[in-house]
Amino acid sequence: MANHQRQFVQYTGPPGAPPQHPPPPPPQSEQPTASSSRQPVVAVGDWTKSLVDLAKTAELKKHALTLQLQTAHILAAHASLEQKAKSIQDIKEQKNKLDSERQRLLTCLRQVNEDRDKADLLQATIEHECTDLRERITRIENGEYNQARREVDRLRAELKQPPLPSVQSTLDERSSQFLTEKRLNGEPGKRPRGRPKGSKTRPKVQPQDSN
Repeated sequence: MANHQRQFVQYTGPPGAPPQHPPPPPPQSEQPTASSSRQPVVAVGDWTKSLVDLAKTAELKKHALTLQLQTAHILAAHASLEQKAKSIQDIKEQKNKLDSERQRLLTCLRQVNEDRDKADLLQATIEHECTDLRERITRIENGEYNQARREVDRLRAELKQPPLPSVQSTLDERSSQFLTEKRLNGEPGKRPRGRPKGSKTRPKVQPQDSN
């Protein structure tokens, strides 16, 4: 089998068109020579100082952030401390008021205790006097009173006269009379029921017709 070779025909455009020339080849870039690729890169300026300053700046930002955070904590603690100090001052003022009130109550309690002791002493004195009076009554009743009573009752019976009331009957009568007078006069501090004496009932005012 015969080998067929491809043939390329340059296209010159449509018939009657002016011939076109192929574009020129692109310029070849200069290849670096071996001597130029081997030269070291030289840094411009003091790059060591720049790196040190950059590291110090980063460290400064780090410490500044820590300082700012700790400052916020300190300010918050101071605000809480001031608030608690104010609370302590308020509590002290309240304690002073309570101490004054306690002192007043202690004074009142001491006065009450003194009055109570006086009342106890007065009660004991009166009870002792009552005991003496009861003993005196008993001695009188068992002494001349009984003797005189028997003679009076005997003589009144012989004269057909009713016997005299006993001492207990007389005491009961006096007690009943005292309670009756107290009920009729009314207890002090209470207003009697009903209208006051001499008051009159006011007549009701009838509304007048507007016509």
